[in-house]
Amino acid sequence: MGQLDKISLGKGGPLVSRYGLGCMGMSDFYGSKETRDDEESVATIHAALEAGINFFNTGDFYGMGHNELLLREAIKGKRDQFFISVKFGAIRTHKGEFLGYDLRPQAVKNFVTYSLQRLGTDYIDLYQPSRPDPNVPIEETVGAISELIQDGKVRFLGLSETSSDLIRRAHKVHPVSALEIEYSLATRIAETKILPTLRELGIALVAYGALSRGLLSGTINGSLAAGDFRSFSPRFSSDNLTKNNEVVSVLKRFADRKGATPSQIALAWVAGQGDDILTLIGTSKRSRLAENLKAAEIRLSAEELTELASIFHENAISGERYPSQGMAHVVH
Repeated sequence: MGQLDKISLGKGGPLVSRYGLGCMGMSDFYGSKETRDDEESVATIHAALEAGINFFNTGDFYGMGHNELLLREAIKGKRDQFFISVKFGAIRTHKGEFLGYDLRPQAVKNFVTYSLQRLGTDYIDLYQPSRPDPNVPIEETVGAISELIQDGKVRFLGLSETSSDLIRRAHKVHPVSALEIEYSLATRIAETKILPTLRELGIALVAYGALSRGLLSGTINGSLAAGDFRSFSPRFSSDNLTKNNEVVSVLKRFADRKGATPSQIALAWVAGQGDDILTLIGTSKRSRLAENLKAAEIRLSAEELTELASIFHENAISGERYPSQGMAHVVH
C-alpha cells in the first residue's frame, strides 16, 4: 500500500487519508448504464487502496444500489483496510428521478439494513443523510443514527450539505465527525459560515466536487454524453461554459508554471485549506486516479493559495452548481 498523508476525521476521530475516492461516477450521473465498466471501476478502487487511500465515498442511491454492490466486490477479503462512507435518504423512481428525501427514524433503520446487505459488511464506518429532510427534525434523524452506533452497525456520524444551524443541533444529540459539502475553487460557499462552525466544534470537512464536476479540468468544451447530468447544470450551459472556460484558462497558465495540470492544482488548493479537510477524487478510471493523485505531491505556498483564491473570487464562475430543484436542497 502507498503512503498518503493522514488526517483525523473530526476531533479525536479515526485517521483517514487526506484524499478519498468518490465512487458515484462508477454507477450514475455521468453517462448511461451502457457506458459503465464495472471491471475497471473495481480495479480503480483497488488501485486507490494500493496508493494509500482508505476513505471510499458512496451512496445507497448511486445507481439505486449498484455502487454499493461494486464496493462489495472490491472489499472482499479486505474490509478492514477500507473506511466506507455511505450517504442515504434520497428517494428515486425506477427511472432515476428524484422524489425527495425520507429521514424518519424508521426509514433510517430501513436504509442501513439494505446498505449492509448490499455491501456485505456488518458495519458502515461513516453514515450520513445525503440532504436534510425539511419534514423531519434533524434531532430525530441523528437520534436514529446514534442508536445504530450503539448497536455497532455504524461507527461514526456524518452530515452532508447541512447548514451551520442544523450542524449545531445535530452535534448536540451525537458528536458529528464530518460534514460532506461541495468545496472547490469554483464553489466556496462553505467558507462563510460552515468552515468556522466545523472548526469550532472539531468536525472535519469532506470536500466533494473539488473539480466542479470536471469544469476545472479545462477539458470540457462541447456537448456532453447522453445521460450526463451536467447537460442540465447551469454552469455547463453554452453561454456560462464559455465564460467559465475563460477563467479556467487562467488556472491552466498557473498550472503550466507549476508543471502540473489544472485538475492537480485545483485538488491541491482544496487540500491546502487545512488539515481538517479531506478531498474526494471522483473517478472510475485508474489512469485518471493516478494523474489526479499527483496533487498530493504539490505544495502551494501561502501566496499561491491566495493568488488562486483571487482568480476564483465569489463572482468568477457563472451559473449555479445545480439546477433550481437541486439548489433547494443544498447550502447556498
